[in-house]
Amino acid sequence: MQVDFYHLVHTPLERALPQIAEKVVASGARLLIVAAAPDRQAALDRLLWSHTPDSFLPHAVAGTADDTRQPVLIAGDVTPANGARHVALVDGEWRDAALDFDRAFHFFDDDHIAAARTAWKSLAARDGVERRYWKQNDAGRWEQAS
Repeated sequence: MQVDFYHLVHTPLERALPQIAEKVVASGARLLIVAAAPDRQAALDRLLWSHTPDSFLPHAVAGTADDTRQPVLIAGDVTPANGARHVALVDGEWRDAALDFDRAFHFFDDDHIAAARTAWKSLAARDGVERRYWKQNDAGRWEQAS
């Protein structure tokens, strides 16, 4: 199980998340995006339809379509109704249920850095969990820091 921590400093979630989602879908896998607040879910729904003019990223908000058919599903909790094996936690809150997936993407900003550090440390003691921390260089490119 791999957990990728993405510290959003230069690039906002609105740019980073669609890139990750596109890569997951292109690999043939499915993604569950978790945000607790319904208004945040609605904003993510709009984002994934419009993040670039020429993109198409099929997705839905949980409960609004046939969840089982969605390559990308936006939900309020870590329940993969679409059969996803990848999960993106996008509201800065770590959830241990993400450890049931093959890969987790934990996005956080400076407001959630203390909680991310706590999650990082707690995952160090877990067997079978590989942690990776990604940060951006001065050019804005993601680099693995640890």
